[in-house]
Amino acid sequence: MIVSAISDADIDAVVALWRRCDLTRPWNDPHADLARARATPTSAVLAGHFEGVLVASVMVGYDGHRGWVYYLAVAPETQRNGFGRQMMQAAEAWLRDRGAPKIQLMVRGANTAAIGFYERLGLERQDVVTLGKRLARPLTRALD
Repeated sequence: MIVSAISDADIDAVVALWRRCDLTRPWNDPHADLARARATPTSAVLAGHFEGVLVASVMVGYDGHRGWVYYLAVAPETQRNGFGRQMMQAAEAWLRDRGAPKIQLMVRGANTAAIGFYERLGLERQDVVTLGKRLARPLTRALD
């Protein structure tokens, strides 16, 4: 698998992959998430191509204190081939290159398969509580 920053041509395929992997939510616009990540040098979206096909992606960012990983996705039919591990290695390398001393990510509590995957990679559960507040109005759909 070849890993690089996504290109404009990858955007729709990355969003489709995120949807196939159940990473999107109705209140988040994945195209807007991609655009925001690509608009700043403190974040990136990496794509993994195998035999010319996009099979994996990860969004990575550094806030000056910690490195963060979001949207790690591997096409279901290509899982268990080491692509997820390779994407995490690429994310960690990207963060190390920018001086990030620590990496963190969030996983929905019910996603035990993902939690197990990250634990096998050496990530540990942290004794923290995540709090949030929406600053933008949720997405709404226009009525037909």
